[in-house]
Amino acid sequence: MKAYIDPPSRMRFLLRFGTWIAERKTDKPMLVARILSWYPKAAVGAGVMESLVAHSDGRATARLLTLLRMQVSFMASCPFCIDMNSAEYDAFGISMDEIEVLQQRRDLDGAESFSRDEKLALRYARALTATPVRIESGLVRDLLAAFSERELVVLASTIAQVNFWTRMVQGLGVPPAGFSESCAALRLDDFATLDVHGDATGDA
Repeated sequence: MKAYIDPPSRMRFLLRFGTWIAERKTDKPMLVARILSWYPKAAVGAGVMESLVAHSDGRATARLLTLLRMQVSFMASCPFCIDMNSAEYDAFGISMDEIEVLQQRRDLDGAESFSRDEKLALRYARALTATPVRIESGLVRDLLAAFSERELVVLASTIAQVNFWTRMVQGLGVPPAGFSESCAALRLDDFATLDVHGDATGDA
């Protein structure tokens, strides 16, 4: 599978250097970064945003932020993002049953392994990722009771950042990079931007 367009044959030095760092860190080809170098401002802006993303902050734990990234990736049906954001799910104690909840194959309310804070944050992610965005006042009240102002910004910015990438990589047709292709539970083949006939599919 190929992206819709190829990267430029030549990249500016700073973009080439930044891409080299990303590929060295991930040990994977970062095709999306290379394609974005067609328009350097987009590449730099995306790179800066990615470099400043939160990994944990107070009650916005590393596990919780990973759950949010996975939730948005599944909701947007983005194979690249599912592959990348789910690669270390087991390191955060995320179970197969919990993955099925994120895939909306199981009910969130009935998932006893999620904490109350995790359920709240996942509802927040679902509300912010849906179109149109609708956030109930009760959810806001519960979020403000559970998280500090700083933590709420971390949650919102994490959810928005993943939404940005899901749209970018799907808009350019970037395929999964191979972070977690061996994990059958992620069902990457079920989450695709285009079907085999080239028709848009919004179904998971």
